[in-house]
Amino acid sequence: MEAALAPESWHAAWKAVVANGGAPGIDGMRCEQLKEHLQQHGEAIAAKLQAGRYTPSPVKRVTIPKPGGGERLLGIPTVVDRFVQQLLLQALTPLYEPRFSARSYGFRPGRSAHEAVRQAQACVREGKRYVVDLDIEKFFDRVNHRGGGGE
Repeated sequence: MEAALAPESWHAAWKAVVANGGAPGIDGMRCEQLKEHLQQHGEAIAAKLQAGRYTPSPVKRVTIPKPGGGERLLGIPTVVDRFVQQLLLQALTPLYEPRFSARSYGFRPGRSAHEAVRQAQACVREGKRYVVDLDIEKFFDRVNHRGGGGE
């Protein structure tokens, strides 16, 4: 948590959230309002994070059309929650990224689907008989986000 709460981490997280943009969450706050919000409420946010009492807001649910038909359900976190997620991502990535398999490509920094395909092709050329591609479609829609037992 110390790394996440360092001033340089806050600045980098703020820059990343503003650069990424995106729609407001349920509170209606836009990315451009984050700096002022952090100036006013940053100490309280840091205290909650330090104490393990930070609670994210509910996500705003929206649907967007899929290119092939149908709709995709999106959850849009508040800008503050995106900021906190970015803080934690920056602190945790250096700790956990080195532990992942070199042949894992999904949602990894500096890796792409094109690289995954090239890796699979290289495995076939090496004589490997199987390539595993997992897509856990709608998995996170089914995760119990409230905690405890059940679905």
